[in-house]
Amino acid sequence: MSIKSDKWIRRQALDAKMIEPFSEKQVSAGVISYGLSSYGYDLRVSDEFKIFTNVNSAIIDPKAFDERSFVTVHSESVIIPPNSFALARSIEYFRIPRDVLTICVGKSTYARCGIIVNVTPFEPEWEGFVTLEISNTTPLPAKIYANEGLCQILFFQSDEVCEVSYGDRKGKYQGQQGIVLPKL
Repeated sequence: MSIKSDKWIRRQALDAKMIEPFSEKQVSAGVISYGLSSYGYDLRVSDEFKIFTNVNSAIIDPKAFDERSFVTVHSESVIIPPNSFALARSIEYFRIPRDVLTICVGKSTYARCGIIVNVTPFEPEWEGFVTLEISNTTPLPAKIYANEGLCQILFFQSDEVCEVSYGDRKGKYQGQQGIVLPKL
């Protein structure tokens, strides 16, 4: 397995539509950077957020998720309360090749502010908009900017094609279009 370079990512994004829309260069003037980097791609967060709240005294249960546990916000920026959590989605739509697995890591600009971004790996032949998990680990409110970079995706290509892909098994998060809540 090997990590893929900017040349490989560019070729896959343009020829196989692996990332749409695709920014061929790192955009950083006046924004938290996004776009193609040396060995990854910095994706952008859209302007829709689901911020967790305890107003309705809901319980977080992944087997029976209660939508009253969050409020939906559409905005150019959002404030995540102290020690709280939000869901969002990427602007980019991804189509992962059968011999590729991705890992997401946070951007240092947010990490240095106590913001942790978690995204599960994009498995071979998964496609969709990415549901992003954003944690504010600080005792202070934290601001997240829509349409700017949030995390970096690293692409790993295997020496051989997997036997069963996410697409083959018709994974429950295949083709997701918006912020997708937990499914059983």
